[in-house]
Amino acid sequence: MISSVAPDRPNLFADKFSLERGSMRAEPVARNAGATELGGTLYELGPGADGIPVHIHHGMEELAIVVAGKVTLRTLDGDTELVPGDIVAFPRGRRGAHAMVNLSDAPARYLMLSTKVMPEVVEYPEDGTVRVLTRPPFAPPEPGEDPADRLMLLFDRSDAK
Repeated sequence: MISSVAPDRPNLFADKFSLERGSMRAEPVARNAGATELGGTLYELGPGADGIPVHIHHGMEELAIVVAGKVTLRTLDGDTELVPGDIVAFPRGRRGAHAMVNLSDAPARYLMLSTKVMPEVVEYPEDGTVRVLTRPPFAPPEPGEDPADRLMLLFDRSDAK
């Protein structure tokens, strides 16, 4: 019998994070569980930490589920405090613009689920920049992948013609 379950199942409450940037830690739990078409990353933000700046996905749709602590959701319309159990969807385009920050004095965790649409265009409206990706940024290379096929380009939106 073939099992679709990964032998080392990730757990949202484990203290295992393979990616760290400042006070933000992340673990690609969907990939670790064996998912190939669905993205899912567990993020932990330390007290006072910013995650990724406000951004707009033009290819992917995302869904955030707050697991622990308090997270402040930043959108183009303002800020909203989220608590454990809160679920927020971020559709493609400007109405899905978002960022998560931790303004509290305790760590906060949230699970970000997404469609895995590549290539992807991500806009950072506060910075006036656009990123073009042909592969997920933290995904390991595929067997036989040509490194030239892995583009991660960042440019000023005003430079576009």
